[in-house]
Amino acid sequence: MARELVKVGRRRDQRGMTTAEYAVGTVATVSFVGIILAIINNPEFRDAIWKIVLVIIKVIIQAMGGGA
Repeated sequence: MARELVKVGRRRDQRGMTTAEYAVGTVATVSFVGIILAIINNPEFRDAIWKIVLVIIKVIIQAMGGGA
């Protein structure tokens, strides 16, 4: 009976899991940030974002009654 309780106790002991979960979360976060940085540093992406910003500014100016 005592051996069975020890085995059950060992199965429920998951203290190492939190460390593994933090490691996986950290790797995933760093990978995601790396991908975002690669996308942002792409000149084509920057040009597309710049065009979108210019269109938004133009729409706002026209909505305010200015511009042609």
